[in-house]
Amino acid sequence: MSLSPELQAQILRLYHAEKWLPNTIARQLGVHHSAVTRVLAQAGVPAAVASPRASVVDPYVGLITETLARFPTLSAARLYVMARERGYRGSDSQFRYRVSLLRPRKPAEAYLHLRTLPGEQAQVDWGHFGHLQVGRARRPLMAFVMVLSYSRALWVRFFLDARGASFLAGHVSAFEHFASVPRVLLYDNLKSAVLERSGDAIRFNPALLALAAHYRFEPRPVAVARGN
Repeated sequence: MSLSPELQAQILRLYHAEKWLPNTIARQLGVHHSAVTRVLAQAGVPAAVASPRASVVDPYVGLITETLARFPTLSAARLYVMARERGYRGSDSQFRYRVSLLRPRKPAEAYLHLRTLPGEQAQVDWGHFGHLQVGRARRPLMAFVMVLSYSRALWVRFFLDARGASFLAGHVSAFEHFASVPRVLLYDNLKSAVLERSGDAIRFNPALLALAAHYRFEPRPVAVARGN
């Protein structure tokens, strides 16, 4: 919201001449506090920084950080006992909260958002949706899923098992639904696609290779434990 020059002048006068706090100015003038802060900042007034409150945990921050540097996975409960033995008499919850803030964390891993061309790639997987009672048998309800990487169009077909024949049938029904075959199909190392893997050495399911040869697509497993 844009404030009129008159209102901006009034904010500056109340702040400098009357020594009103920004929240007081905002409340009395009926404007949002962020608008008052913006006017003051444009006039060169530094933003107020709240001074941190002293805590009974403060004297033990060094103990916490030094211990976690050597033993990053040490529990907050064990650190709490160590601090108690050194004279800490504050609350357990307050101590655990400070430990959670000080515990070293692995840096976030960055992922590159890959874009593919239309018809270039799709992703294939099984999904499990519980069980169904069929007569006296309790059968798993499995969903064959194919997602086109470019459009995110989705095809799902349900089966009562995850056997190889159902896996191949799911491919065929997806190709018929999309009326086309992607050049590359990605698999998350599921047994229906990859029988064995050692590093980059991969032994595909022969039935899948036969299907790939018939439809002229490339089966490609993603890196192990890297479904992203």
